[in-house]
Amino acid sequence: MPAVSTSETFPEIREAVRRLCARFPGPYWRALDRERAYPTEFVRALTEAGFLSVLIPEEYGGSGLGLAAGCAVLEEIHRSGGNGGACHAQMYTMGVVLRHGSPAQKAAYLPKIASGELRLQAFGVTEPDAGTDTTRITTFARTDGDTYVVNGRKLWISRAEHSDLMVLLCRTTPRDQAAKPSDGMSVLLVDMRQAVGNGLTITPVRTMLNHATTELAFEDLRVPTANLIGEEGKGFRYILDGMNAERILIAAECIGDAKFFIDRASAYAKDREVFGRPIGENQGVQFPIARAYVQMTAAEHMVRHAAALFEAGEPCGTEANMAKLAASEASWYAADVCLQTHGGFGFAEEFDIERKFRETRLYQVAPISTNLILSHVATHVLDLPKSF
Repeated sequence: MPAVSTSETFPEIREAVRRLCARFPGPYWRALDRERAYPTEFVRALTEAGFLSVLIPEEYGGSGLGLAAGCAVLEEIHRSGGNGGACHAQMYTMGVVLRHGSPAQKAAYLPKIASGELRLQAFGVTEPDAGTDTTRITTFARTDGDTYVVNGRKLWISRAEHSDLMVLLCRTTPRDQAAKPSDGMSVLLVDMRQAVGNGLTITPVRTMLNHATTELAFEDLRVPTANLIGEEGKGFRYILDGMNAERILIAAECIGDAKFFIDRASAYAKDREVFGRPIGENQGVQFPIARAYVQMTAAEHMVRHAAALFEAGEPCGTEANMAKLAASEASWYAADVCLQTHGGFGFAEEFDIERKFRETRLYQVAPISTNLILSHVATHVLDLPKSF
């Protein structure tokens, strides 16, 4: 494995994750990909090793480490050839409860999330007719005594079938009656075990990659008012921190993907001989791999900077967005270079290149598209006029 980082953070954690991931090699992930199956054994192993609870404070049974430690875990999963998308929400979604939940909610849920007794994997925000314009969601929760009655739809909700709990963003005041568009939204903690079949229907959505994506339909789903997180009507602000953490952690996954592709391309270029010599002697092969390394390294520093700001409690929305853009573009470039380096073998399932190629393409689109990030930088940093 080439040394692609000059100052590796959390070396003990990284080494432990590498050892764990070695138990789940390429054939394991290829079999899951063919069947579009959830990596239950892998997620269980990560949970039992404590890697999914690194951000939960020690008083609730976690490791109490910062976001950078979570980044190290997810990066190594992806560099190993695995995919942290199956479980990464367990890290950042609980932050809504940790930062905005009541003492009773924290005590009731966080220890069980840390131990793995409860999975909090689902983050219910996106809707078919709202997309990235979150203020236009229409899923509505009206009060009826000591319960909320929820009606609406959500789309592109990952891991809903494999989660015990879901953080759900819904309207409790219609948009046209709120003081401003981002007001009037609330966050509910939904117990999926009770909800499915009692007002919640989950429909899998088959996509080009194995990401356990679903559509959710709510029809008079009853959720106890005790499951309201924070204050009613202020939910949009509560999920922003979670979105920043999500983007930074996924950026770290992209760094791991880029390292995977650089590792594989470099090794193949040294071993593969054509015309009597290794193809890696040719600058036409060398230079793209070298450029991928440069882009990955630059993005890696951006990810670390964004994580440091998040951990310090500083504003980091712009930095989180830029890190995610830079890392996703670095991983996608490295993926293309790796596939090109392997030639026809890159398309063969057994090399794992084509699977990872499909997986890393997602991050140009989600959790926020590249164009929306550019729009954010243009209007919030460069003070250019808004286009929408």
